[in-house]
Amino acid sequence: MGRTREVLTIDGSVGEGGGQVLRTALALSLSTGRSFRIDNIRANRPKPGLLRQHLTAVQAATAIGRARVTGDTLGSMSITFEPGAVEHGTYTFAVGSAGSATLVLQTVLLPLLLAPGSSTLTLEGGTHNPAAPPFDFLQRVFMPIVARLGGRVELSLERPGFYPAGGGRFVAHVTGGDALGRLDLRERGAVVHRRVRAQIANLPRHIAEREVKTTMNKLNWDGAGEVEVVSSTGPGNVLFIEIECEQAAEMLTGFGEAGVPAEAIANRTVGLARRYLVADAPVGICLADQLLPLLAMGQGGTFRSLALSRHTRTNADIVRLFRDVTIAVVEHERDAVDVTVDTEPQAAGTHNEETAAAQGRSTNRQVKP
Repeated sequence: MGRTREVLTIDGSVGEGGGQVLRTALALSLSTGRSFRIDNIRANRPKPGLLRQHLTAVQAATAIGRARVTGDTLGSMSITFEPGAVEHGTYTFAVGSAGSATLVLQTVLLPLLLAPGSSTLTLEGGTHNPAAPPFDFLQRVFMPIVARLGGRVELSLERPGFYPAGGGRFVAHVTGGDALGRLDLRERGAVVHRRVRAQIANLPRHIAEREVKTTMNKLNWDGAGEVEVVSSTGPGNVLFIEIECEQAAEMLTGFGEAGVPAEAIANRTVGLARRYLVADAPVGICLADQLLPLLAMGQGGTFRSLALSRHTRTNADIVRLFRDVTIAVVEHERDAVDVTVDTEPQAAGTHNEETAAAQGRSTNRQVKP
């Protein structure tokens, strides 16, 4: 299949106006074969343009998609991206800072799931970053839904990387080529498992112990919780509240901050957990954001989530640019909405034609800015 001539134009400053606009555009460009140009990248951020993690996402998409790209330099406010055929293979993508490596995976995961073949990705950088879903969220919350849709992904964490030192690494094995199914996730069912866990690296253990104790007391949960002392390049601390229900799971996280007491971190995270437990919704805010591209490239579906963030609504706008889908949001209760992604509006044969570019060769590449 030849390269698509039509070039979508995207204003990167609209809506939430962050890096997710770029990452979703890259993922859907590779998945549909549609080229795009994005201007005003992260224009409303204190440091606008491409930072290392965004540049690494562009380089990762370029590598797996045999793409032609212009503007792929640090600080760039505009890029043009023209995708080719997706190539499975063995890749290493290194952010080179504490920027999120999990968001780099988010950029290339969908096209690799759609294209036949198998890939092994080694991703280096931040794995536990306050501005992105941590590795544990991907593994315990997001990937079970990917598997439910028919995707095959295995993740393993080799070393956590906390802000600001980074230095983390994890491996993703992705097997693609299976069609993504339809999702119906409106009920979460009974809570079957709950856990409080705190990780600590190169910091006093009592910080994590205080976080766990405060969290268990505030939630009135039985048990002692867990403290994990992990090896990392730099200091770090993260608190996890895990809630596993019959139909879905959620993970709320709080990151330690210099000068902020452990009890304050715990109280803040408990507030997030209480919001989820009170709402009649199986899908949390971060998961809702990540589901939209999957459903748009699959058979659609409906899920109930907490009230959508501006981030998620902006993501929906980018999805609509690349796919002829209807995304409807209906209020269910005060803090819950039903989101339906309907793929029926797309023209007959469009999916097959646009994803034909997903047929590709295997390759071995390393991308390190």
